[in-house]
Amino acid sequence: MSTSAWSPFRHRNFALLWGASLVSNIGSWMHDMAASWFMTTLDSTPFMVALVQSASTLPVCLLALPAGTLADRMDRRRLLIVVQVIMLVLAAALGLLAFAGRVAEPMLLAITFGMGLCTAVMSPTWQSIIPRLVPAQDLQPAVALHAVGVNISRAIGPAVGGFIIVAMGIAWPFMINAASFLAVIAALWLWRTTPAEPRKDQPSFLKSMREGLSHAAQNQALKNTLVRSVLFYSFGSAYWALLPLIAREQLHGQASMFGVLTGCIGAGAVGGALLLPRLRQRYGLDRVLTMGILGTVASLAGFALFHAPLLGMITALLAGASWIAGLSSLNVAAQLAVPDWVRARGMALYTTALYGCLALGSMLWGQIATRFSLAPTLLLAAGGALAGLLLGQHRRLQASRPS
Repeated sequence: MSTSAWSPFRHRNFALLWGASLVSNIGSWMHDMAASWFMTTLDSTPFMVALVQSASTLPVCLLALPAGTLADRMDRRRLLIVVQVIMLVLAAALGLLAFAGRVAEPMLLAITFGMGLCTAVMSPTWQSIIPRLVPAQDLQPAVALHAVGVNISRAIGPAVGGFIIVAMGIAWPFMINAASFLAVIAALWLWRTTPAEPRKDQPSFLKSMREGLSHAAQNQALKNTLVRSVLFYSFGSAYWALLPLIAREQLHGQASMFGVLTGCIGAGAVGGALLLPRLRQRYGLDRVLTMGILGTVASLAGFALFHAPLLGMITALLAGASWIAGLSSLNVAAQLAVPDWVRARGMALYTTALYGCLALGSMLWGQIATRFSLAPTLLLAAGGALAGLLLGQHRRLQASRPS
């Protein structure tokens, strides 16, 4: 059977979970957009606005490896259901508090941090089930389609969320997000899968963590991927952290403009993802990653220099296409670099690199922007991303699974 960008949809379980995660991710992007904008109404300093992203991503950085170890030791389907229920409760709580007018900065950050804790468990677990949903020959397009789904939701969720805030109020995106988790819970309940056979010599939890770290230390392909991830995400995190202020200060917009900008990033990512299979086949993972980094450099410069909304939206489209080129290349390389027996732990280390850079980068860029203003900060990040490209060129990504 031939493999194409759409081949994974031939498999019922993948199609079922992909569709459910699309619905849930639309709600999640509405939630994230609303939380970031909510903070601009409570405290509009760059550091506090960037701190929302840090509160969301820092738990994933800190807990991804323990979460990946947990996922390698228990039924991943049941673990995902429990996490989705907890996220539903947290989102509903924030929505109800917003309706009551009882949300202050610490409460917003605390609930955002709680959602981040759940994401810490969910992210490596979800990525580790993808190889169980499709055969080996469909793994690369399945990873790409997973990214496409995330970015379709990124194109829809924030834009809709911005208009919902204007038309209905800040609480509604949180309530809609809470309801969206029901789709994933239902899909996971319908997914009938045989649990992986437990290892007869199952080590202790801490020994399992050390086992994962020991494997990573000897896995050159994974180490190359992690280094390239840090060099890319550390600087790419700048515009994610500061996007609400780009919309407000650079483009002189309101919540709807922030939603449109984030939606344009998602639309650009979807368009880029559709081209990725052909680009990877022609140029390979390393060159596609290079394209993504160069596009991110241009996007950071554009956000710093442009003040017209139309130019800002065009820059956001480029930013989305560039982001997905880099993220998908690094994600595929990480998937290919680790064997099944340590997959969740290997993907947890990649997740740690991704979210750690987003969390710490957000705090760093927020502090720099508070001190030196927005445009110089974005230009500094653009220069750093270009330097990171030059530093990482000799670390090649793995392009196929080891035999």
